[in-house]
Amino acid sequence: MSSMNFSTSKQYVRPPQRGIFPLDHDAECKPFMEKYMSCLHGANDVHHKCRDLSRDYLQCRMEHGLMSQENLNHLGYSEDKQVIGAQEYDKAKEKAGFVAGKHIHKKTKWWFQGSTKDWVETNDASSQQGDK
Repeated sequence: MSSMNFSTSKQYVRPPQRGIFPLDHDAECKPFMEKYMSCLHGANDVHHKCRDLSRDYLQCRMEHGLMSQENLNHLGYSEDKQVIGAQEYDKAKEKAGFVAGKHIHKKTKWWFQGSTKDWVETNDASSQQGDK
């Protein structure tokens, strides 16, 4: 969604940090992408379990000129950047019935949720003060 800007100052558009990332119209790297996506689906979207497949996909894109040549170690695929000892969240609070925000018992009203009676009383009081 765009917004209209009527200011007179110039707006500068910055290109993406690592250049363009064009679409794979010829489906040259589609097999790598499909393997990675199926791995993610099988691993319940835990990306570090499919790390090798994502590296292969990026390598394929570099080989076919779909992205600039980068050192994969700088993209987070070095040996010292591996995820070790990650624990999955077990959703124990949700299983016990926790619902976010439900513990707040105080009922609050926004200015637009107030009753019209309160608004009329406030305006009547201010108009009476102005009449004096």
